[in-house]
Order: sequence, then structure tokens, then C-alpha cells
Amino acid sequence: MDPLRQLRYFIAVAEELHFGRAAERLRIAQPALSQRIKKLEIDIGARLLERDSRRVELTEAGQILLVEARDLIARWERAISLVGKAHRGEIDALRVGVPPELAGRVLAALLTAFESREVRVDLQELTTAEQLRLLADRQLDAGLLQYPVDVVGLESGPAVETPLGVVLPRDSPLAARATLTLADLAGHGLVIFPRAAAPGLYDATLRTCWEHGFRPTSVQHARSPEFVLGMVLSGRGVAFDQGLVAQKEPRVVWRPLPEGTLSWRLALTWPAAAPHPLVRELAELVVRVVQGDGASRPAPAQDRPQRRPWDVVSGRA
Repeated sequence: MDPLRQLRYFIAVAEELHFGRAAERLRIAQPALSQRIKKLEIDIGARLLERDSRRVELTEAGQILLVEARDLIARWERAISLVGKAHRGEIDALRVGVPPELAGRVLAALLTAFESREVRVDLQELTTAEQLRLLADRQLDAGLLQYPVDVVGLESGPAVETPLGVVLPRDSPLAARATLTLADLAGHGLVIFPRAAAPGLYDATLRTCWEHGFRPTSVQHARSPEFVLGMVLSGRGVAFDQGLVAQKEPRVVWRPLPEGTLSWRLALTWPAAAPHPLVRELAELVVRVVQGDGASRPAPAQDRPQRRPWDVVSGRA
């Protein structure tokens, strides 16, 4: 028998917890349904249901199979839908998450490039943590994630790396220097995004600071560039940025760090199972657009995201 049909029969019984009602729902005879469930148990090698004359209950194995079966059926139906739409030239819009820090000009370039292909891209401003949740729920087709993250069950395209520098008040003694090291920041606080937004990147950034001699006297959290500016101008701390924040405010300056000290690594990431047909093309486009912006470069080959956690953010991969 077709394995997917077997799973559909099992799902009906598991949801109804009654063979008679499940048989009516499936429009087959109850004895035939019972036989097919027994065959499924034999094929799998596990008892899925506890049943007697009065009740039907799922075993622990049955509970696990119910979750997995629903997921398999949903993925299969999505795959069939996507294939059919592709055949008819009706590809769905790409639902893509992007981090709030992504430059507006990069967003515009991405949208323009893909619209020229007559494919609509639905961009959503989301933190890495939010994107991971939506990718797991299949509410996003792809996400531009800030690494390091755990990408189990996901696939990623090539990574791009954006070196970071330091944002500090223009009247700071450090502003007189052309470049800074992390050790030069000793005695200052740090303004950084909330850990919940991208836990892996947050932890790796602080670890790199500590390893290079910068132990912030305080850590202040800021989500938006405007809030970052306010915190820096008020003397609450310095911030790390690719240079965009300082362009908005003449009272702050941006100073680069030595190459390989700190960087953001971005990579388009998508569900490994039944991905959107155009997602790999989008991954290549993202790399071209972000690199073309001039602030980023390809990440080293060994730093390309795999289906495993990343544990570094400094250039010492």
C-alpha cells in the first residue's frame, strides 16, 4: 500500500480515537481500516494504538508517529503544490526574513533584482531568533540569518562577511585614532542588540571582546539604530557597526578594527525539506547584492554554514 495513504489512515484513527468514526471519515469499511492499521504496525515494528471494546488510545510510539506523519503529509502536499504551480508558471511569492540591521539600499537592491525576474519577494523584518521559529513552522521560505546559529534541519547558501568597526562619540579621546583595537575600548560600556534577537551572535561577540582585552563595564541593549546612537551619545557605551550608524549623526564617528577582529556573517537559510523552487537562486542573488554594496566580502570557505551550529564570530575561524 502507498505509505502516505497508510499514514493518512493512521492520522484519521489517531485524531478520532474511534475506528468507526475514522472509517466513516475515510469512507472505507471499518474491518478494512483495522487491517490496514495492523499492517502499518507490522511494517513499522511498533504498537501504535492500545484498543479494546471501549476505547482507543495512542501509545508513546503512536504519539510520535502522529506528529511526524502530519509533518510528512504537510511537506508532501506543499511539494505537490509547488511543483504544480511551477509547471503552470504560478510560483508563489518568496517569503523571506531579513535582519533589522540590513541596510536599506541592500533591501532595495534585492527587491529590484528579483522583481526584474517577475517574482514577488515578501520581505519581513525579523530577528534571527524570530526567523528560525518561522522557518521551523514553514511560515518563511528563507531567512537571512546572522551566524552563528544552530541550523539543524535547514540548508544554507554561501555566507557573506561584513567587518565591523566601533561607533563612539566624536569628542571621545579614542576618536583621534585612525583605527582601534578591542583592547583600546577597555573601561567603556558596550551597546549591543538584545541577546534574544540572535543568541549565538551575541555570545560570540562578547566572547571575542573578552578574548581581545575588552571587558565592558556595562552592557546596554538597543534594537534600533536611533536607540544605539542615543546610547552612544549619552556616554553609555560604544557600539559595533559596519559604518552605517555613524553616517546618520555628525556627533559620532566610526573607526575600523583590525581585519579579522569582528564581523557579521550572513547567509540565506531555508528548510531542507521541500524548499521553494527559487530559494537557491535567491541565495546567489543575496551574495551578489550584499557584496556589491562594498561593505561585505565572501566568508572563508571553511565558514560556509553547514547543518550544524557555528561557534565563532571572529576572523579566527
